[in-house]
Amino acid sequence: MNAHAVTCIPGDGIGPEIMSAARAAIAATGVAIAWDDVEAGAAAVEKSGTPLPQAVLTSVRRTKVALKGPVTTPIGSGFRSVNVALRQELDLYANLRPAASIPGVPSRYEGVDLVVVRENTEDLYAGVERSLGPDAAESIKIITRKGSDRIARFAFTYARREGRRKVTAVHKANIMKLTDGLFLEVARKVAQEFPEIAFEERIVDNMCMQLVQKPELYDVLLCPNLYGDILSDLCAGLVGGLGVVPGANLGETVAVFEPVHGSAPKYAGLDKADPTALILSSVLMLAHLGEHEAARNLFAAVRSVIATGKNVTYDLGGTAGTRQMGQAIADEADRLRG
Repeated sequence: MNAHAVTCIPGDGIGPEIMSAARAAIAATGVAIAWDDVEAGAAAVEKSGTPLPQAVLTSVRRTKVALKGPVTTPIGSGFRSVNVALRQELDLYANLRPAASIPGVPSRYEGVDLVVVRENTEDLYAGVERSLGPDAAESIKIITRKGSDRIARFAFTYARREGRRKVTAVHKANIMKLTDGLFLEVARKVAQEFPEIAFEERIVDNMCMQLVQKPELYDVLLCPNLYGDILSDLCAGLVGGLGVVPGANLGETVAVFEPVHGSAPKYAGLDKADPTALILSSVLMLAHLGEHEAARNLFAAVRSVIATGKNVTYDLGGTAGTRQMGQAIADEADRLRG
């Protein structure tokens, strides 16, 4: 069996601990991975003077696939976001964030099954800003036809492949008539090429209310960058929080899989962090690698361990540590593998 080459970016804070749990769970599926370990984030700054050394980009470009833990980015100052830099350097234009209810995860809702498809390289979130003097600053919102077209096609292609029923384009074109107007115009045009997929439009503020009131009505949400960032956290809240939600950043040739949550440095080294989100991101990675049976087994293992409630971390109502929960998931994945 040939091993899949995958770049491993453990990250910092709780990153190394949950990465260790994820790698044990992946190994239990029987899929052979040739890991290339590289550092990014705070640890890399200390050693290389940059949070994103060239060695990281070189490795990901070579392997085409990376599993990444969370990295610390100071708010409002300090070094550039590693996540944003990776997306822009590798043209990872599509951000995929599923949010599905898991039995055993505390939540106000049941039966939620949503996927946020977020454009990943432009819009306000791209960070094109300038100072207008000591008392004002300006941020530039850039929406392009190319960027809108490829993310819309990604959303509809994903919906078709995964048997999803509907794509909802999220916008604020009633106010931002040129930028969001262009995004919406392109989404409408692409929708015509996928007649079997229902298409609808929602203004972003109304979308927030709709998701809180009746999330069961929605399926795939097609969003510009900033709205997608905000709505994906809202959707995570519907299913129990950021600790149980995976993520993927996808380009034409390269894919980076990572949890949605942050690095939680205050919990670093305490063996308390929930590894679920990174392990579920590993499920997405295995499916991307064509290891669909292994992905199904690992997904089922996560759900089984959480539903049983015996070997889960404190946030899920248990007393297990990161290692114990990760090992329980690995043991279940090994059992399902037969």
